[in-house]
Amino acid sequence: MPFEIVRNDITKMRVDAIVNAANPSLLGGGGVDGAIHRAAGPELLAECRTLGGCETGQARITKGYRLPARYVIHTVGPIWHGGDRGEEALLASCYENCLNLALEYGCETVAFPLISAGAYGYPKDQAMAVAVEVISKFLLAHDLTVYLAVFGRSEFLTGKKLFRDVQEYIDDRYVQRHTQKNLESRREMLWQQDESAALDLDLALAAPKKQEHPAPSMTRPAPAPDWEAILKRTDEGFSAALLHLIDEKGMTDAQCYKKANVDRKLFSKIRSNPGYKPSKPTVFAFAVALELTLPEAKQLLSRAGFALTYSSKFDIVLEYFLKNRIYDIYEINEVLFQLDLPLLGSGTNA
Repeated sequence: MPFEIVRNDITKMRVDAIVNAANPSLLGGGGVDGAIHRAAGPELLAECRTLGGCETGQARITKGYRLPARYVIHTVGPIWHGGDRGEEALLASCYENCLNLALEYGCETVAFPLISAGAYGYPKDQAMAVAVEVISKFLLAHDLTVYLAVFGRSEFLTGKKLFRDVQEYIDDRYVQRHTQKNLESRREMLWQQDESAALDLDLALAAPKKQEHPAPSMTRPAPAPDWEAILKRTDEGFSAALLHLIDEKGMTDAQCYKKANVDRKLFSKIRSNPGYKPSKPTVFAFAVALELTLPEAKQLLSRAGFALTYSSKFDIVLEYFLKNRIYDIYEINEVLFQLDLPLLGSGTNA
C-alpha cells in the first residue's frame, strides 16, 4: 500500500488513526499535541489519564472521540541533544511502535506528523529521513496506507546536495528551453519584417553546426534493431507493456507495485483492463520501480499517450533521476514534495 507526504492539518484527516507527538505525561501540551487534544475534546484527556504516561520511543492508543479519526496513537519522540544520545534509534522506535499498533487495531490508514521536529528540536531533514526509512520498510511487508502530514510549508531538503543538484538541472533545462523559444520568436518576427536579415540569421545558425560533425568513427557500427520484435509490440497498450516489463525484469506483481508505491487495487485495475490510461505520475512510478533507463521510460510513457517535455518541471525532475539511475521512489518523492510537484504512486494520481 502507498506512502504519501501531504500538507494537511492532521486533526482534520479522515483516516483510521492519527499519531500524536505527545509528551511523556500524555496529558496534552503545545504544537500538534495541543491541537489534537483541543479537536478531540475533554474525553481524550480523560482516557489519557488512565494510561499512566508513556516512555520515549513507545506508543499508546486511545479512541479519537470528536476527531474524524477512529483512534489516536500517542508516541513520545526524543529530544534532540546533537544526535549522540540514541535519538535516531528512539525516533525510529516511535514510528515502528505506532505502525504495529495501527496494524494490531485493524487500521488501514494512518497519518503521522513529523515526530520530534518541532519543540523537541530534531533537525527536520534528519527527522524526515528517519520517518521515510522506517515507513517504507514497514510497507514492504504490510498492507497499510500511510500519510506523513506536514502543516504549512517547511524546508526539509534545501541543504541537501541532491536537492541542489536537481534545482541546478531544472534551471539549466529551463534556460535551454526559453533560449530556444526566444530564438524561434526572433526568427519568426524577422521573416515577417526583413526576409534578408532572417536568411542571414538562419545561415549564421547553420554554419557552426556544419563544423560540429565528428570525424568518421572507426568503431564497430551498432547492431541493427530487431524490427520484427519492435513491430510486434507497436500496438501494445500501457497495461500489456507494463506486464511484459515486469516479466522481463523477473519481478512479481507485488514486488513491482510496492516498489512503485502504488495501491494494490490500482494495480489490479491496470492488470485487468488492457485499455487503462494511467496518469503520468503513475507511469513514472512504474518506470522507477522497474529501474528503466531514460529511453525505456520514454517508451513506457508513449504507451500511455505521454511524452517528456522541458516545459514541465515535473518531467525535468524525473528525467534527472532516470538519467542518473536514482530509483529510490521515496527519495524522489521527498524532492517532488519540496518542489510542490505531484508525487509518484500513492494512488492519488491514478
